[in-house]
Amino acid sequence: MQVLPKLMVVMLAVAPLVGCQFTHPHHHAFYVAQNNPPPPDIPKELSKVALPVYTVEPPDILVIEAINIVPKQPYVLRSGDVVSVFVPPVQTEPNDPISGAYPIQPGGIVNLGPNYGTVRVAGMKIEAAQAAIQAYLTEAYLKEASVSVSLVEMAGKQQIAGEHLVGPDGSITLGSYGSVPVVGLTLAQVKHVVEQHLRNFLEDPEVSVDVFAYNSKVYYVVTEGAGTGDGVYKFPITGNETVLDAMANINGTTEVSSKRIWIARPTPDGMAQQVLPVDWRGVSALGTAGTNYQIMPGDRIFVAEDSLVAYDTHMAKVLAPMERAAGFILLQTGLATRLSGKVLKGGGNPRGSGGGGGSSF
Repeated sequence: MQVLPKLMVVMLAVAPLVGCQFTHPHHHAFYVAQNNPPPPDIPKELSKVALPVYTVEPPDILVIEAINIVPKQPYVLRSGDVVSVFVPPVQTEPNDPISGAYPIQPGGIVNLGPNYGTVRVAGMKIEAAQAAIQAYLTEAYLKEASVSVSLVEMAGKQQIAGEHLVGPDGSITLGSYGSVPVVGLTLAQVKHVVEQHLRNFLEDPEVSVDVFAYNSKVYYVVTEGAGTGDGVYKFPITGNETVLDAMANINGTTEVSSKRIWIARPTPDGMAQQVLPVDWRGVSALGTAGTNYQIMPGDRIFVAEDSLVAYDTHMAKVLAPMERAAGFILLQTGLATRLSGKVLKGGGNPRGSGGGGGSSF
């Protein structure tokens, strides 16, 4: 059998070739970082800068607070509105006053309490609703009723106030008030365009706008997997993160990671690549802030693989088919050996105990 020795020779010849490829730094970005030192004014842990004014993009979530939401007159009441109803205490039952805020329930009715029942007011203006409640009370329950009705809260306010997701088209939806494009705007600009849009429906509307979830400005941590697949993790930018914060988000390095870490900062096509090398031991063990850079939107923090672990993984991938072939050859060789020699020539047990002859006891 000459196949097995030849196969072993091939395996021994391939191993150094695979090792040469994976035991030395092989990342283009690594050389860029080494040959192009970063500018000295790059923001770091002890010299952070404020990020540019935040602009809204999908899929941010905005929160809007309705400060002044007054409908244009004449306003017609509808289900979901809340009205204030007041009748002087001297005109009502001593233990059952009519005073407070009353929601207009489904069906357009106002429930004045168990002793007074309900009155339908949906579809009416405030003055008409006041007259309807007064007529209802004086006819069935009270001798005299000086009713006062006013609008406390519009049902439409619930569609304005609250959290609003910036959709893929760059707009937020305000329910029955329609949608408002906000992509690329600052918060002050969003406040202005929302108020201008609501002027079509409301009297001098005023709102406040803030960001509930910063989803559009992110950075990435990429961990090289030493031949087992790379990991990519995405985190939102809050404006204060450093390399150490980013590594803390993934619980540090792993058993397949090296100490070679750098930031790849996005640059337009045609411009020189900007790669910032990180002294991981200095940042983590020595507290050196010189390479603990401030993270910017779009940054890629790359954690390179350990070359020896990568070498071992790739050797296993290359040699595994050969090992399986060698195992198959050894199995065939062992089988052929068992069926050769006296066993094959004698056609049975080499001791001659088989066949028609009986055994003596």
